[in-house]
Amino acid sequence: MSKVIIPEGYQSALDERETQRAIKKVKDYFQQELAYGLQLRRVTAPLFVIPETGLNDTLNGYERRVEFTIKDMDETRVEVVQSLAKWKRMALGKYGVEPGRGLYTDMNAIRRDEELDNLHSIYVDQWDWEKVITKEQRTEEYLEETVNTIYHAMKNLGDYVNRLYRDIQVEIPNEITFITTQELEDAYPDKTPKERENIVAEKYGAVFIKKIGGVLASGEKHDGRAPDYDDWELNGDIILWNDVLKQAFEISSMGIRVDAESMRRQLEIDGKTDRLEMPFHKGVIDGTIPLSIGGGIGQSRLCMFFLKKAHIGEVQVSVWPDDMIEECAENDIFLL
Repeated sequence: MSKVIIPEGYQSALDERETQRAIKKVKDYFQQELAYGLQLRRVTAPLFVIPETGLNDTLNGYERRVEFTIKDMDETRVEVVQSLAKWKRMALGKYGVEPGRGLYTDMNAIRRDEELDNLHSIYVDQWDWEKVITKEQRTEEYLEETVNTIYHAMKNLGDYVNRLYRDIQVEIPNEITFITTQELEDAYPDKTPKERENIVAEKYGAVFIKKIGGVLASGEKHDGRAPDYDDWELNGDIILWNDVLKQAFEISSMGIRVDAESMRRQLEIDGKTDRLEMPFHKGVIDGTIPLSIGGGIGQSRLCMFFLKKAHIGEVQVSVWPDDMIEECAENDIFLL
């Protein structure tokens, strides 16, 4: 049974050909705004990594990674990346990037265990970015300052799209609201985390939900986070209210990365201290890998939101169940 949501009376403002042109315009404009605002330089990035390096993102810990072996390397096993959260930080040290500057890249991944719907595809495309910071910048104030920079780039993108397309008028608030996961639980104790996100996204239009990964007062987590890249006290998600689908719409996950102390603590909480023997983790412990802040911004998510599309398959090419393709086509949602 298809899980697709069909917005009542939906009609895309752009046909398939114009959509393809618009995707390029949106991506070109936003990545320039992002790079300028955060002082980032574009680099190339891997599609797959050797698992023993510890560089692959384990996400929530249960997702199966796509893997294969390489004939000319004695059948060495490699994994398709799930994100570049750790690789980017190691790259900062390799390239000798100084504090206040960073890098970004086009990240392409396969997440085979995603549940396919309007927002989720097994193909993930995002801008992964990472920036060197000092010890003194490992604060909530610096995190919020960085979030504001990214949000203002999104605000500028919205104005740009509105100027380009008369039939697409996206309105988001001038400022983003900050709230913690514990504040959300305290305010809506009888709601699920996703229901809480829907409530505050609709209320404020744009929110940054802080402190994701740790256990709340209820004993539950708001959402899972790997223990060895974000500091759970200094991270969060940028969420917008999607007026087409009438729901919260996560567009970026980001945070100040773990230092030696917070990484040890979080690995102990998750029972993953064996990772401390991996090259990446040793680099964080001994300081050869720099302190940083970073995140991912969904490219297709961004295009979907600002072009007012109902399904992520309208802005990216992936694979979908036959019943979903048919149901979408019957309702003027044409998947690429």
